[in-house]
Amino acid sequence: MKLIVREYDLDSSEPAVIIHDDDCIVLGVKVHDRVKINSGDIWVSLVGNSDTIVERGQILIPNIYLKRYNLKDGDEVEVTHSPKPDSVVYIRKKMDNKTLTKEEIYAVVNDILEAKLSNIEVSAWLTSLYINGMDLDEISHFTNAMVDTGDRIEFERQPVFDFHSVGGVPGNKVTPIVVSIVAAAGLMLPKTSSRAISSACGTSDFVETFCNVELSAEKVKEISENVGAVFAWGGSMNLAPVDDIVIKVENPLGINPRAQMLASIMSKKVAIGATHLLVDIPMGAGTKIPTMDVARAYVRDFTDLGHKLGMHVECAITYADQPVGQAVGPILEARECIRVLEGDNHPGSVVEKACALAGMILEMGGIPNGADKAKEILESGAALKKFREVVAAQGGNYDIKSSDLVPGQFTQDIVATKAGFVHSIDNKSIVQIARAAGSPSDKGAGLLIFKKRGQRVEKGDVIMRIHADNEAKGIRAKELALRYAPIHIEGMLIEKG
Repeated sequence: MKLIVREYDLDSSEPAVIIHDDDCIVLGVKVHDRVKINSGDIWVSLVGNSDTIVERGQILIPNIYLKRYNLKDGDEVEVTHSPKPDSVVYIRKKMDNKTLTKEEIYAVVNDILEAKLSNIEVSAWLTSLYINGMDLDEISHFTNAMVDTGDRIEFERQPVFDFHSVGGVPGNKVTPIVVSIVAAAGLMLPKTSSRAISSACGTSDFVETFCNVELSAEKVKEISENVGAVFAWGGSMNLAPVDDIVIKVENPLGINPRAQMLASIMSKKVAIGATHLLVDIPMGAGTKIPTMDVARAYVRDFTDLGHKLGMHVECAITYADQPVGQAVGPILEARECIRVLEGDNHPGSVVEKACALAGMILEMGGIPNGADKAKEILESGAALKKFREVVAAQGGNYDIKSSDLVPGQFTQDIVATKAGFVHSIDNKSIVQIARAAGSPSDKGAGLLIFKKRGQRVEKGDVIMRIHADNEAKGIRAKELALRYAPIHIEGMLIEKG
């Protein structure tokens, strides 16, 4: 059937063309079926139908496809029914807890990229991985399939070191410190990071408060080879792009299947050409990794998968029962990060974690006594100098100072209602309060936590301060903080008998 193209300037939850009900009957298609469209290029799309927004003899096509296939409003295309792709059968196979071949996994990944699968089918794929998982060979094929959907960066300078934190703990602002120490020692670490999805602040969310993080692959290569490091947002490059599609589907489900997480992380590392990788696995209550047994299982997964992929991988299980440092939120975390680089030894947890992780990477690069060397580089000012070189290369101010970063002007203090000691801090509640204040989209929003686990608190002490760029959001965050009471204070007397 020949149909006339009409521009479809409307975002939808998934790519789809829209055809009139009567034409759908002639074609023998219904919602979520597929049609093959011959416009010179032959491509397949999911179908939506309507008898109000499209006329008979027309096909509404989203802008993204008009550009991709060089179509314009008024063009004529040949439209025919297209059967379900074989990948739907492979998804059902995984739902039945059967092992998939390399070719089957590649087919699923490519069909996700090319929008041949509906969101329902991608959800079924993710759910099958969540319930049934994958073995190591399957995850290795899955990783390589994701890499092959996008670009690779090939560095002339070798080896290529990389660092990744599994995340889940608020305030984990150590990445620029780690990267700066490692690069100051002469090793190259082209760091790509993510933005927050459900957390209070991703690394790229706070780094972009002092420099540009949206770099092309060519710019990442240039800066890394000349300066020794970058702080780039991974989403600005075409590295394993199918991962971004999957994340949009899995986020509403609230699941992060082990196989998907491993393939997601490792595909980005393979794409950037990493030869050596350190994985930070924060372990603690209210994080992605709640127990030591789960953490050790992830250590085995990452190291074994790295071996399969030809990458040297080491892991660090780190303390995450409470936020790292005091600050949570973009500008607040950036300010605390830069203060440590400027020589401030507080918060000690940030300094200790950054030097321990950087030290492991230095030892991977053949530098002995890594943690001591890392601290020496930090205290000497060499890490700050390297940090400023990277910032300048990414369009920021070389002379950046922590005092240049000013958080949201609207503040709300949370005070202790009794005396005692901080028994615990609820990570999940901290994240929700920070997000209520506007983080990470409002760069000045977030929290300062003044009392940490084990510290003495007197009644009336300010234990947490909320910053917001908007007064209403600050008030809302305070209401949430009073309801959740994320900082748990207990006295020495537990119960009277």
